[in-house]
Amino acid sequence: MTVGEKIKALRKEKGISADKLAELIGKDRATIYRYESRDIEKLPTNVIEPLAKALGTTPAFLMGWEAAAPPAQGNIVMLPLYGSASAGFGMSEDKSIIQYIPTYIDAPSEQEQYVWIRVQGDSMSPLIDDGSEILIKKQETAESGKIGVALIDGKDVDIKRICHGEGFVELQSVNPYYPPLRFEQQERRRVQILGIVIKISKTLQ
Repeated sequence: MTVGEKIKALRKEKGISADKLAELIGKDRATIYRYESRDIEKLPTNVIEPLAKALGTTPAFLMGWEAAAPPAQGNIVMLPLYGSASAGFGMSEDKSIIQYIPTYIDAPSEQEQYVWIRVQGDSMSPLIDDGSEILIKKQETAESGKIGVALIDGKDVDIKRICHGEGFVELQSVNPYYPPLRFEQQERRRVQILGIVIKISKTLQ
């Protein structure tokens, strides 16, 4: 859910008109609608706190800075979106959450096994473009041919098609510009599977 969607949802939930909200934070109605429609991509820092107060929430929740997701509602859970695969799996210092995305999963009690990642790079293009958001299910195995997240040498996190063969594992890109990474025999230990991709969300240009 974007910041604008949160503003609109909270305003509607509390029965606050756009005019009233504008009055509370010293803006006009048109500005409120621009916040809600994402015409303004980033909120001014001096607006965040009074806006959160007027909506009865915290700046951290409004902006997606909370460390914990809001509670689940049925099979729809709020899953965190991370800016990179490394951050999403705790492999980088940047562990900030960009926002939370409402997501349907079969078993809400297992929501800790799922995470959204914003893809950086074009090695999986055109299937997964730079900037696409992918839903990952955390698990330690992947069937051959599945697209997953692999940890290489305990430090490099990569999104690749994972192919197994007799005595080897190969990490393949969709973009032919990038050659496959092949690990044979004992070198297979260098590769650890972190999860598999179960959904791809693209932004249409």
